[in-house]
Amino acid sequence: MQRTTRTFSVDNTIEFKDNLLSWAQQFETVIWLDSNNYHQKYSSFDAALAADDFTSIKTDYYNAFEKLKEYQTITKDYIFGYITYDVKNDVEQLSSKNFDGLDFADLYFFQPKKLVFIKGNSVEFQYLRMVDDEIDNDFDEILKSKNPAIQQSKSDIKIKLRIHKDEYHAKVTEVLEHIKRGDIYEANFCQEFYAENAIINPIEVYKHLNQISEPPFASFLKLDNQYALCASPERYIKKEGTKIISQPIKGTAKRLVSEFDDAQLALDLTRDEKERAENVMIVDLVRNDLSKTAKIGSVKVEELCKVYSFKQVHQLISTVVSEVEENTHPIDVLQSTFPMGSMTGAPKVSAMKIIEDLEETKRGLYSGTIGYFTPENNFDFNVIIRSILYNEAEKYISYSVGGAITAQSVVEKEYEECLLKAKAMKFALLNSK
Repeated sequence: MQRTTRTFSVDNTIEFKDNLLSWAQQFETVIWLDSNNYHQKYSSFDAALAADDFTSIKTDYYNAFEKLKEYQTITKDYIFGYITYDVKNDVEQLSSKNFDGLDFADLYFFQPKKLVFIKGNSVEFQYLRMVDDEIDNDFDEILKSKNPAIQQSKSDIKIKLRIHKDEYHAKVTEVLEHIKRGDIYEANFCQEFYAENAIINPIEVYKHLNQISEPPFASFLKLDNQYALCASPERYIKKEGTKIISQPIKGTAKRLVSEFDDAQLALDLTRDEKERAENVMIVDLVRNDLSKTAKIGSVKVEELCKVYSFKQVHQLISTVVSEVEENTHPIDVLQSTFPMGSMTGAPKVSAMKIIEDLEETKRGLYSGTIGYFTPENNFDFNVIIRSILYNEAEKYISYSVGGAITAQSVVEKEYEECLLKAKAMKFALLNSK
């Protein structure tokens, strides 16, 4: 399907991005992706907005990948959307029976009428079925579009824990028992923080959260009255032509004010045997997942346990790549690697069964993925972590954090790491307008 394209130049990109996101709130369906100009090797644009659905697919996990394959093949256009963690039940004989306060559909993608890409000072509009001068009019409107003063009843947000500290200790000890028995090597065990009867201004909270972290895979998702405010540092998987790129994160250290001490912590992280072991186990899992669709001998580790620094934390990130045949369907690459190993554990299926039994909350969108496909069958998807999920109708807020439990894990330290990861979300919620 033909899109009408127009390109403009803007002086102040930061202001334009702000205005664009505010302007987009008039639509029921919005996905915003922002790299925050974080220096990264595999980058297609600085930011993108997809708004106003022309066609869409919304389904539960049953045959979800098959339905997505059909939709993506027929559409042959840009489609943006998400896959929740629970689509694991389509890939393996698994189930999700835990409590769900958010009620997101398992999978949702849409073909946007309005698409805007930002790269440097260049802004490219790509519209479907547009009327005369629609792009010019929208561009003028965006330039003028400041944040509307939103009148809202301010509610006190009381954040609660779904799993309390003693219970967390007991559950992680149980994971360690599984590791000792040889059922698994590693499991990513997660816990939910939540608030009920809470009213927030999603756009303000998102901007605040993004400002705190400035991560490379930030996203803002709005579907009617459901929101994901995502400050993710992690890429799940990307396809560029026949090249597949996966960049799992495992290994975390806090940032310090003193440059010397901060640099020392980053160096210590690269030498930390436990943190490196976590990362290497997941790299092996990713290599195995990629090999299912890769040309023989093409799976390579480009970077192993490299330190990347973000505003809140240092992380160990590895980059695993492969080559696929020209005719490999993009959905097959996704399906054979889903869910991402960094959020499950190893071996993958055993880890998923154990964490399903021990966690108290259905993960849903958390540890799923938001991203897009291009008309050329390329794609790019993040990992939904460091994210606040909000059901406006139910006034329910949720954010989850987790950590990799391995044989070397110390329960108390794992708990502290969870609180460190939860800090930015809590701060954004309690200090936004």
